[in-house]
Amino acid sequence: MIRAQLLLIVLAGAALSLANPPAISAAEVVHYQCKEWKAKHIHDTDKAKTIAETLKKLKCEVQSSGHDGHIDLKYRCEKERQLPVKTHEEAVKWEKWFKEYGFKVYHTH
Repeated sequence: MIRAQLLLIVLAGAALSLANPPAISAAEVVHYQCKEWKAKHIHDTDKAKTIAETLKKLKCEVQSSGHDGHIDLKYRCEKERQLPVKTHEEAVKWEKWFKEYGFKVYHTH
């Protein structure tokens, strides 16, 4: 649980940098896309908020609604997008995260 929360914090922080990308070139680029709507049922409000904010910063469409003690988070990203990252390890972490959320994903060097 704590490890998942730490990963969310790291991913949210990395997504924040998308708003003001650095002038330096990235070592690797993560390519991602999710054409069809996907949904996650999340019982932790803070976690749902962090995930929704991360997806929005990644230029995904996001909808959320709460009922029956959980939040339904729906999202998609029709166009293929790119996320520049500094290291191979960071690219692998993002790939794992995107796959967990049902995205088509790969990275280039």
